[in-house]
Amino acid sequence: MKEKLQSLKSEALAAVAAATDEKLLDEVRVKYLGKKGELTAILKQMGSLSPEERPIMGQLVNQAKAELEEAISVAQNGFKTKAAEAKLKAETLDITMPSTPAKKGGLHPLNIVLNDMIDIFQSMGFDVVDGPEVETDYYNFEALNVPQDHPARDMQDTFYLAENLLLRTQTSAAQIRTMETRKPPIKIICPGRVYRADEVDATHSPVFHQIEGLVVDKNITMCDLKGVLEQFAHEIYGKETEVKFRPSFFPFTEPSVEVDVTCSECRGKGCRVCKGSGWIEILGAGMVHPRVLKACGIDPEEYSGFAFGIGLDRLTTTRYKVSDIRLLFENDLRFLKQF
Repeated sequence: MKEKLQSLKSEALAAVAAATDEKLLDEVRVKYLGKKGELTAILKQMGSLSPEERPIMGQLVNQAKAELEEAISVAQNGFKTKAAEAKLKAETLDITMPSTPAKKGGLHPLNIVLNDMIDIFQSMGFDVVDGPEVETDYYNFEALNVPQDHPARDMQDTFYLAENLLLRTQTSAAQIRTMETRKPPIKIICPGRVYRADEVDATHSPVFHQIEGLVVDKNITMCDLKGVLEQFAHEIYGKETEVKFRPSFFPFTEPSVEVDVTCSECRGKGCRVCKGSGWIEILGAGMVHPRVLKACGIDPEEYSGFAFGIGLDRLTTTRYKVSDIRLLFENDLRFLKQF
């Protein structure tokens, strides 16, 4: 039995060495070490041995089995290493080949116009400030001379989050916060999102964008307001654009005006866009109401100021001749790629 075991071990080790792939190696393993393998068969014959011979023979069989398992394991690792090397060689990158061009994104049309407007106002000495989109009733209304019973509140359908908490309906709230923390002279713009409960259509959205401007200093007059807004309109629409100021009403400014510019579609001749008038309304403005200044701790006898509010969405649609405001928010790449 010893001679048979020695011969079987040599035969099995030779078969392992001769295996050329993992499949053949697995066949060798099953042939010699499987449940019906030849080494297993020798173990079954040990019952015919004497009690003295059994432990000696058992040790020899286990030793042969361990040597064969070790040889199979080494061979398996060798096949795996060769397979990994072949895979890496097949996947080698040619770094001299040209790469696939990356697709570049672009700015949203709202951001393009916003950046242009910030550049324009910063060139005139304005700082850019920000404020929270969730505001208190005080900053959004009362500090702007819009008390609880004021009819102007009916003009703005407000999203209330709690009794005294709401989504801001105008970025003017940031002006109040600025006037509370800064001393004049103040010269700022406040861009940002605002919210009103409007029905969605071609010209309205419950979420839109505004840029509020504020200047507070000594001896500020309506002429200063007119000069700033005319300069802004000429920068945005061109120097040939005419600007018209119409009397209006806002609770936080007195006097108040609405500002129109020559229709960019028909250049003032009258068309469908301007409803035949030749003019497009772009913003509201006015001199800061003395009550607003006083509420912020600024003496209206010593200081005066002006404020204006520009609808960024309307400005963008008129600048790029977009007929439906919803296109700005639908994220349709066919539309956005044009910018």
